[in-house]
Amino acid sequence: MAFLVSLSRLNLRIAIAVLLTAGFACIVHAQPASYRIATEGTYPPWSFKDSQGNLQGWDVDIANALCEKMKAKCEIVAQDWDGIIPGLVARKFDMIVASMAITEQRRQRVDFSDKYKDTISRFVAKKGTPGDVSPASLKGKTIGVQRGSIQAGYLSQNYKDSEIKFYDTPQAAELDLVAGRVDYIFGNMVTYYVGFMKTSDAANFAFLGPEMKGGLLGDGNGIAVRKGDTALLEKINAALAAIRADGTYDRITAKYFPFKLM
Repeated sequence: MAFLVSLSRLNLRIAIAVLLTAGFACIVHAQPASYRIATEGTYPPWSFKDSQGNLQGWDVDIANALCEKMKAKCEIVAQDWDGIIPGLVARKFDMIVASMAITEQRRQRVDFSDKYKDTISRFVAKKGTPGDVSPASLKGKTIGVQRGSIQAGYLSQNYKDSEIKFYDTPQAAELDLVAGRVDYIFGNMVTYYVGFMKTSDAANFAFLGPEMKGGLLGDGNGIAVRKGDTALLEKINAALAAIRADGTYDRITAKYFPFKLM
């Protein structure tokens, strides 16, 4: 009889232990997902730091909206452009929300979400400069561009007879254009439109040549995740669809631009 009582008590303890373990597992499972997101941080209006050092910008707002839809806790950090893909691969963060152009070269290293905006590239030079910006016409000319950008890759591939100067930020290239240290700059048209072209320094400068996209200049912009992270990619794509469907995407865009991005 004593043995049966002891066995019953043992079974009760086991049952309680199982219930507690199951309850703890449910609590853990209920915790929101947590992600670390990288953006560039020196590329207004897409991402930049305000006077208090806080990250702001279109990409930052989009990242926060996606996290809200995914019911995830997110930390957004600034990362130099040159190190942004290596940092993702090294698991320093989980995704890149930084207006990154989708190119075949980058697809070899990361997976991309659905396109979330277009990128158009253009040249800027002094007013009165001939409008032909073909490689033959720019032979011997100096062109400024942000290091590591799709525009840098495009110039390196196609403008071999020009002198290409690489800069850490678009703003540094713009300063050298104004100072006469480069003849042209080449970059994101929207960035120039809402940034440099609105400043007094740009009074004597204008866009030149056609609007350029596709090929080495990318097939729009996507959010990058590590290769094979399909579960996260599915969540991101669902969240992107949700913010477009409920108007959040358009409201964020209207905060920064007087036109649509796609």
